[in-house]
Amino acid sequence: MKLNRNDECWCGSNAKYKKCHMEFDEKLEILKGKGYIVPSHDIIKTKDQIEKIKESAKINNAVLDLVAKEIKEGMTTDDIDKIVHGFTISQGAIPAPLGYGGFPKSLCTSINSQICHGIPSEDVVLKDGDIINVDVSTIYNGYYSDASRMFMIGNVSEEAKRLVEVTKECLYKGIEAVKPWGHLGAIGAAIQEHAEKNGYSVVRDFGGHGIGLQFHEDPFVFHVGKKDEGMILVPGMIFTIEPMINQGDYDLYIDAENEWTAYTDDGKLSAQWEHMILVTEDGIEILSK
Repeated sequence: MKLNRNDECWCGSNAKYKKCHMEFDEKLEILKGKGYIVPSHDIIKTKDQIEKIKESAKINNAVLDLVAKEIKEGMTTDDIDKIVHGFTISQGAIPAPLGYGGFPKSLCTSINSQICHGIPSEDVVLKDGDIINVDVSTIYNGYYSDASRMFMIGNVSEEAKRLVEVTKECLYKGIEAVKPWGHLGAIGAAIQEHAEKNGYSVVRDFGGHGIGLQFHEDPFVFHVGKKDEGMILVPGMIFTIEPMINQGDYDLYIDAENEWTAYTDDGKLSAQWEHMILVTEDGIEILSK
């Protein structure tokens, strides 16, 4: 429904449309008319929604901080699951992965050649030299947040350490590429350039995603691409950037038994870092990390 100037704005601000999002919508219409992909209102978060998503993100960050304090050689990945589940529930929140599409645990733990969606297990013990991605997602009062960190266990090889460090650099290159009224493709272009410059490959099969009201929303955030392509990024959009960077080729396979865990096809190492980003009027805000 087209709003009139003096109607209440669609964003829930209680302000008149002409003083709130009218100019914003006119700009989107101009861009759309020029052939650009523009976001729909339903993936642009209101001020109230942003504040509630931030509350979820605080818990998500606290969960990862707790894992950072506790993780060590000799623990099982199921031990990590118990830590995450227990703390999340204690905060009145829900682990978003638990039961999502049938996923059996409260987080993903992906070790060495596992790219993503590793399932915590009593049989998987952290060993000296392992690198592990701990991916945590939280629902608090119906609002979603998501982030992951890499951890290096004991004496990690220089090759593994470099992969972890460059992957984090790729994440921040992607974040730096986010500009209000810029293109989504700039994120993937920046990540791909930095990864390949360092001799690594970028996983194509998975990417970042919109988040906040649901676990996975539009847009899909590619970690490869061209800087002048893709959806226009506008204030109020929230999405994850979570590059998965491989030592070898980007080809992968999914574990046939659990139908979740992705592995590098060549058995080489993979690393991933994930932050959740809010696009603001003058830049970005990192909500969870």
